[in-house]
Amino acid sequence: MRQAPFDSVWPFPDEAHHAGQFVSLVRLDIARDAAELYRISHASEPARALWEYLPQGPFASLDGFVESLEAMERQPDRVVYTVRRQPDGAAVGTISVMRIVPKDGVSELGSIWYAPVAQRTAANTEAVYLLLRYLFDTLGYRRVEWKCDARNARSAAAAVRLGFTFEGCFRQHMVIKQANRDTLWYAMLDAEWPQKCANFERALYAGEGVSLRLLNETPR
Repeated sequence: MRQAPFDSVWPFPDEAHHAGQFVSLVRLDIARDAAELYRISHASEPARALWEYLPQGPFASLDGFVESLEAMERQPDRVVYTVRRQPDGAAVGTISVMRIVPKDGVSELGSIWYAPVAQRTAANTEAVYLLLRYLFDTLGYRRVEWKCDARNARSAAAAVRLGFTFEGCFRQHMVIKQANRDTLWYAMLDAEWPQKCANFERALYAGEGVSLRLLNETPR
């Protein structure tokens, strides 16, 4: 594990591509990706439902969706990835490294959504693994956060399953879609990563069919 001294600045996580067995993460290219991402996230009512707890969306048109992507890309502390299925390269969703603070070695994984075809598959598990491995092992980050709307039971369960530790609820933290949002905060620390990494790799690649949630809930 790379660990920068506390009087230095951690590198900005700007790697353009992360390849896994089930998915690859490719830096968002709006001209290339927007139409495909819009289609898979708006093609049906189940697809449109994925926007329920996100700050933006669903969108009435591709133009509105593009404007949202452009706004995210303008944020200096965010790197947006299109998640593409292996081996056919079809887009299945997005994930961001965001709220990046290089002086503290801290970032967040967020703005995560997947088309119905990728939900309950290995897509999100491997996407999160690839980015955690990059942030902790390659860049030596100290802390990676996960936050979600307190009403979003699926995201809260995913955080725990993936090995993040619940740290509290920020009440009335934001106003989202004309409503109060309480935000649940989770995090993983660099000292916790080696065991979490082993759990990810066993659940994803060992072929045992073992539950990542069970691995992360079992004391070591």
